[in-house]
Amino acid sequence: MSNKIEFTESAKKEIARVVSENGTKMYFRISVQGGGCSGFKYNFSFDDKVNSNDIIFNKTLIDDNSLKIIEGSVIDFKKELIGNSFVINNPKASSSCGCGLSFSV
Repeated sequence: MSNKIEFTESAKKEIARVVSENGTKMYFRISVQGGGCSGFKYNFSFDDKVNSNDIIFNKTLIDDNSLKIIEGSVIDFKKELIGNSFVINNPKASSSCGCGLSFSV
């Protein structure tokens, strides 16, 4: 596995901002969980510990099972009229829900 995930400059800046607001020992965690209207859903949270199955991308943690599903993705942060949000452009997703957080592979 190449662990290839790309973060846009916008996403890098926002992750650095939210992590610094939550403490220097804090990490931004991206995970994939079962559920959602399309089968899987993205989850964004904070964590203060690194697990043995985590891959570290700067101040972002992704567990190896989630990474297998989102490998090759581009992580972006978008500021829009309806709100600001992280967006994962996942080439492995065969369909996604209107909310943008739920998908199937």
